[in-house]
Amino acid sequence: MSFRDYLHEKAEESRHNEMSAYLMFLAGAVFFVGGILETLSLTLSLNKLPEWFLFIPYYPELVAGAILGLSLIICGLALMVLGIAAGLSYSRDRSWYMKELQKACSLEEAMMSKQALKNANKKKRKS
Repeated sequence: MSFRDYLHEKAEESRHNEMSAYLMFLAGAVFFVGGILETLSLTLSLNKLPEWFLFIPYYPELVAGAILGLSLIICGLALMVLGIAAGLSYSRDRSWYMKELQKACSLEEAMMSKQALKNANKKKRKS
């Protein structure tokens, strides 16, 4: 396998990983919204108002729905942050692979044009 093929494969792999990271972000967003809806529906069904920590609602008493809502919110936030971080990392890797692939292609083209020029000079000398 040539270096050029290796770089091409690594760029494709990085693109796939980047897409997976963005899907992880979307799953986190779904979990986060589900956790908020669970917490709000639980507190409103008990005719109480939820407590708020910044923008995250929670119910301070130990109820199964409150634990589920809080765990969905925490998992959702973690997935969103990690998904964005992984997506940016893979995007940076892919851009590096593409730059190296462009360098390898330009070097190969320069070598081929030099070889073609030598072949043309040899033909002229023979004639």
